[in-house]
Amino acid sequence: MPTSKAFAAPSPSGALVASSIARRDVLPDDIEIEIDFCGVCHSDLHTARNEWEIWPTVYPCVPGHEIVGHVTKVGSNVKTFKPGMLAAVGCMVDSCGSCASCREGLEQYCDTGGTVFTYNAPDPHKTAPVTYGGYSEKIVVNEKFALHISEKLNLAGTAPLLCAGITLYSPLKHWKAGPGKKVGIVGLGGLGHMGVKLSHALGAHTVLFTSSPGKVADGKRMGADEVVVSTSAQDMQKHARSCDLIINTLAVPHNLDEYVSLLKRDGTLVLVGAPSHPHPSPTVFNLILARRCIAGSGIGGIKETQEMLNFCAEHNITSDVEIIPIQKINQAYERMLKSDVRFRFVIDMKSL
Repeated sequence: MPTSKAFAAPSPSGALVASSIARRDVLPDDIEIEIDFCGVCHSDLHTARNEWEIWPTVYPCVPGHEIVGHVTKVGSNVKTFKPGMLAAVGCMVDSCGSCASCREGLEQYCDTGGTVFTYNAPDPHKTAPVTYGGYSEKIVVNEKFALHISEKLNLAGTAPLLCAGITLYSPLKHWKAGPGKKVGIVGLGGLGHMGVKLSHALGAHTVLFTSSPGKVADGKRMGADEVVVSTSAQDMQKHARSCDLIINTLAVPHNLDEYVSLLKRDGTLVLVGAPSHPHPSPTVFNLILARRCIAGSGIGGIKETQEMLNFCAEHNITSDVEIIPIQKINQAYERMLKSDVRFRFVIDMKSL
């Protein structure tokens, strides 16, 4: 069985270390991708440290679901990829394919629970106990779950689109962000900065809410029409009952009421940040008295992810990244906890 160099977490408390992992042989419907860059998502840190009770981590854990690279091998049935082409892999590598959600192109919501995530999911091919992600030199994936990326865009900056990009694009499209709509983005981190760029490109009046005065200039540079420092109650009040949609990217528990109160009647607050512990319960009357909604949204299906990648190529949108060698991944995790990254770490996998 082929093997691949990788960096893996050996335990919840252990630093990620150089490892060797199994990769399956290329099957007729598969492609093999040599990974050039892999983005670093906050989910990687949560999973490596076993911080999500609903999704226990199996060790060794190889994170990474923002993967871009070049095709090195293709199976005999593959139609849309050839060796040498650019290819990408996001948060999923398989699903049941037959339930209502999968048939609608919403594999991330597979009704049978059959979504196979790119790492730390039971491996249906039995190559290993769980799937291994992109902190590695190569990956083998079914053609249906591989994505095409544009040669026009910076490759390192494209990697975070596979999670951060689609995580914001999907709710923006589902809740019809566009001209005539006022959209709030809470937080200007790895997710939030993509939300600002995409909302602006879709034509919505975009308002960034950030607790960091130092991010005001960045928010405006990325396309925010207004930037509100959320620690100012007076400035927040100016936007009361005015937003059609607010997407909250914060991955720490916090009071949701201050954002619910900024929604118009029938407005929606969408949660995409995934904290390790629940948010405090919101005030029910804040919802009832204006028919407001609190919703969640998870990544996007393969069809929508390809649509997002095409949209980003058309509008020249990539993530703002800091490129690191794999040997600095543990320091990068510590910096992420301090919000010391502008705005997404991306690993240069050649360093492996």
